[in-house]
Amino acid sequence: MSIKVKGNLSRRQFLKTGAAASVVATGPWVISSKVLASSGELNVLMWSDYLPEDFLAQFNEESGITVNYTGIGSNEEIINKMKATKGKGFDICSPTNVRSGQWVDLDLLQSWDYGRISNLDNANPAMLSVGDREWNFGDAGSHWLPHIWGTEAVSWRTDLYTPPGGEPSYGNIWDGSAEGNTMIRPHSGMLGAGLYMETIGELEPGDVWRAYADEGIMRPIWEKITQFCIANKPQIKLFWNDADTQKNGFLNDGVLVGQTWDGPPLAMKTDGEPVHYQAPKEGALAWVDGMSLSKSAANIDQAYAFVEFCFRREPAGRAIDTHGYNSAVIGADAFAGDSYKKNFAEAYPGTALANLNPWPAEPQWYADVRTEYRNKFVNA
Repeated sequence: MSIKVKGNLSRRQFLKTGAAASVVATGPWVISSKVLASSGELNVLMWSDYLPEDFLAQFNEESGITVNYTGIGSNEEIINKMKATKGKGFDICSPTNVRSGQWVDLDLLQSWDYGRISNLDNANPAMLSVGDREWNFGDAGSHWLPHIWGTEAVSWRTDLYTPPGGEPSYGNIWDGSAEGNTMIRPHSGMLGAGLYMETIGELEPGDVWRAYADEGIMRPIWEKITQFCIANKPQIKLFWNDADTQKNGFLNDGVLVGQTWDGPPLAMKTDGEPVHYQAPKEGALAWVDGMSLSKSAANIDQAYAFVEFCFRREPAGRAIDTHGYNSAVIGADAFAGDSYKKNFAEAYPGTALANLNPWPAEPQWYADVRTEYRNKFVNA
């Protein structure tokens, strides 16, 4: 099935840097005198491994701004924390691109003023357009800026496991080849199981993506997925919920293979651990995490200074080496090390980049029904 994001952008256009686009290089980054005068703090609610210590240290050294960083592991956690305080206590949060439908009615965010971001042209234009199109609440402008993109695919311990046939599959989580030593995040692991079920004839091709269209279509598909996952639940050793859980699974908990994010296993691989990450034959699942401005933000000037820093190529590129994901900043990869480039090439061999599956936009009804089936599986 050919998946396209809204606006007729192909999978490859959406996630690659758009080299044909005209990119205007900005000059030396200048922190406004207003920000320097106020200095102060910035409260950021963001995925737990996105802001390396040296990244934050450089920002603090140049701006005088201290970032109070609250790490999270799921979109649900972001939403729940923001709802609990009506956004107070947080200046910037980091929802995933597909979650706009769950934010539009919450009235917790405010739009970004593009005129205050001098290096906005550094951002991938295809990703930036997602905010203009899907996060333009009330026609007030984009409430979301692209920050980090990545994928969810298959990882394994290279010293202890080899995917049957040599090519990874989401089926490796469920087929018994790892003898019950696998790990997933429940809701996305179930989706991966569905993609595998399509290849073995237990679902029709395209069923997993058709389920996003309508609850009546979704339920019979997810009933089959849930039954399959419950029947094969003994294969699952660990449910992960954040980057550290994934790392510990491989290093300390005996996990041999898992459906994981790209960042944690690639960071381990860079550190010399025997872990490999690769897009499976069914196609890696792709996403973009962004930066949104809280409607209750108390540190507006500091927030814009932080966004400009995030959109600088050099610090964005050097951060890649630590967190293992990919930057929405065009040209940032030029400042990443050789390990990043090698890892990227090995993670997406052959036609893997052309076969990426961007996660479809997720309405609230879909999230609610998925949670129902997720809980049924986890509690079985």
